[in-house]
Amino acid sequence: MAEPRPGQVTDRGVGPEPVPGVPAQVADGVVRLTAPNPSMMTGPGTNTYLVGHERLVVIDPGPELPEHRSALVEAIAGREVSLIAVTHNHPDHAPGAAKLAQVLGAPVAGFADGDGFVADHHLSDGELVGAGHSALRVIHTPGHASVHVCFVLVAQGLCFTGDHVMGGSTVVIRPPDGHMGSYLANLARLRDLDPALEHLAPGHGRLLADPVSVIDEVLAHRLAREEMVAAQLSRSGPATAGELTAASYPGLEERREAVATATLLAHLDHLVELGRARRLSETELGDLDGVYEAVAQEA
Repeated sequence: MAEPRPGQVTDRGVGPEPVPGVPAQVADGVVRLTAPNPSMMTGPGTNTYLVGHERLVVIDPGPELPEHRSALVEAIAGREVSLIAVTHNHPDHAPGAAKLAQVLGAPVAGFADGDGFVADHHLSDGELVGAGHSALRVIHTPGHASVHVCFVLVAQGLCFTGDHVMGGSTVVIRPPDGHMGSYLANLARLRDLDPALEHLAPGHGRLLADPVSVIDEVLAHRLAREEMVAAQLSRSGPATAGELTAASYPGLEERREAVATATLLAHLDHLVELGRARRLSETELGDLDGVYEAVAQEA
């Protein structure tokens, strides 16, 4: 009997759809402005959030696009910006920080430098940045990227999730910087925060309601996919991630093969860590040419 295959996660999006260049108020003192960089990976584009009333924190200034920077400056409308903060250093979230900082005279914050991103301030887990309505708690959430953080707007229980959680879709985990075990653990950490979160504000797409259900469904999806990968590896014998992709992602579009293979590799590495698989060759973590085989489990 064929094992059940995980389907798409439910889109629990609420509020206005992101439209590049059009500001939308998504919560009290929170304006979303979406960059004009739509794609297979970014959906309608990367969301930048302006948090606060008179004194703002800018979250994820996005790619370095002059038209997006101009739209942000217009939406800021002369108000003071105390900080430009990034969830992670990927090219659709962080490159716009440097020039926006020059224009606004504001410092830039991120968990660590890298990939061309340089911070004036390095964030730490549990740190509080901003003040008053824009006070944000930093939550280090490695998994999608080792430097990834989420920001919780303390006054509202609203979490800016970057690429840790997205609506109606699962995120790519690309080793070696991406790590499946860390990703799963930090999904659970976000779900179990006390006080509980009220909404999620992702880096792509609409605001998400019912964070516990959203995160539980993503966890269930990823674990079901991992069981499928483990079962396929047991049937196939020694195989690479690329060789397992077609069987584990039936009907996959060719344009999605590379990202699917990357995430499947992350699952294989996680199975190794759990003692359910092993690498047969001396390859580095995240090496797509690595050969894996299943490890028999005791009954």
